[in-house]
Formats: sequence, structure tokens, C-alpha cells
Amino acid sequence: MNDDEPVFKKSKWGTNRYVYNANNPIGRALIIASSVLAIVMILLMENHAGPFAPSPSPSWSPPPSQDPWLLPSGAP
Repeated sequence: MNDDEPVFKKSKWGTNRYVYNANNPIGRALIIASSVLAIVMILLMENHAGPFAPSPSPSWSPPPSQDPWLLPSGAP
């Protein structure tokens, strides 16, 4: 392994983008970390957990100061 290996290298697909370089220890660590992160996020989405958990259904109740069954004061 050469110490002069860059962390990123140009893609071989002819596009104008860069990819992690597996020959560099930092690039290899970034490959592993991003793969683990992607797997964890997919599992969280599949199980509807963490930030992907459904919000609890709100239980509605009337405000305590308004009683809907009181008659107006002018009614008999």
C-alpha cells in the first residue's frame, strides 16, 4: 500500500464524479461506515422505528373551558 493514495479517486465509469478509494485506510473506513449506515437506515424504515415511526394518533377532547351541552343563559 502506498501512503500517497488519495481518499477519493475519479470514477472509472467516465463520469465526472469521485468515489471512495479502497486502497486508502480512510477511504476503506468511509466505505464501511456508509454501508453500515445505509443498512441501519433500511432496517429502521422496514420496521417503522426511530425517525420512521408513525406519529401517535391524537386523542381529541374538548377544551375544559367550553362545555358543549350548556344552554345559553337566555333560554327557558
